[in-house]
Amino acid sequence: MGWGPPAAVPLPNLARPRYPSPMPLRFTLRQLEYLVAVADCGSVALAAERVNVSSPSISAAISQLEATYGLQLFIRRHAQGLSLTEGGRQFTAQAREVLAAAGRLTDNAADITGRVAGSLAVGCLLTFAQVLLPRLRRVFADRYPAVDFRQHEGDQAELFEGLRMARLDVALTYDLDIPPDLDFQPLVPIAPHALLPLGHPLAERRHVSPAELAPHPMVLLDLPHSADYFLSLFSAAGVKPQIVERTRDMGVMRAMVANGFGYSIANIWLGSDRAADGRRVVVVPLKPPVRVMQIGLLLPKGAAPRRSLTAFIDHCRDHVTDAALPGRYMGGAA
Repeated sequence: MGWGPPAAVPLPNLARPRYPSPMPLRFTLRQLEYLVAVADCGSVALAAERVNVSSPSISAAISQLEATYGLQLFIRRHAQGLSLTEGGRQFTAQAREVLAAAGRLTDNAADITGRVAGSLAVGCLLTFAQVLLPRLRRVFADRYPAVDFRQHEGDQAELFEGLRMARLDVALTYDLDIPPDLDFQPLVPIAPHALLPLGHPLAERRHVSPAELAPHPMVLLDLPHSADYFLSLFSAAGVKPQIVERTRDMGVMRAMVANGFGYSIANIWLGSDRAADGRRVVVVPLKPPVRVMQIGLLLPKGAAPRRSLTAFIDHCRDHVTDAALPGRYMGGAA
């Protein structure tokens, strides 16, 4: 037996181990955002307004998701808009979780870098959104341009729902019937006043009480929770107003008053004595004592202190002041 060269020993494979290639994503976050918007709004047109894109873009995104996953997401009813199928409800719930996770990723990056960035969905009560929100947003956007700011206007009930469904991060509203699962942080108090047409018997008064207004025709701003507040001013005085018209629109209410259909009650003065049609209204503060409301911030209890949200809360505390509300009435003084 001779000595030959040693048998070859197989060397271990030191090359980088092969992992299976990751599956390519079959959707985009934008598509999921459009899906959630349609699910919330029940309409492609309303969803397009909410996310500020065209209706065809929304429709194309939904159709692509349905084709990609072989799943019908919505039932299309011509008169009633769109409603989710059972599969669509499950798919949309998962889409919300993906979007929330993506938002947390952005927020974590902002925390690491110390930069204020990420998404921020802000709601505002319809009755004072036009007076407060655009200017407030302009200053905030100039200071924090990396924040993706989305605004939504609604009545009190819609703001409650938006916060509970995580469609809103924070809302600017009154301290009206705040439920226990939401947290209200007051910013500035604001007292009610009467709006009267020129020539009304009470238009020249320095103050007017609910009892003095009650016998006259009233145009009620009939929004959820707000209407109850206005009516409570009369019940506290032991009187009942004579409601002749109701409207959910602040501008329509002012025009109805200006054209002599009755008086109304409001807390926010729009900074002008003219209704939309150019006719004048007269503002007379309500005689104390009446319940004074607070404008403030409404958040879900236990909301995570994201950097963009914290920055907006601090911004509101600095800028939602007497000077931000033109013609504000407190305790009967202009």
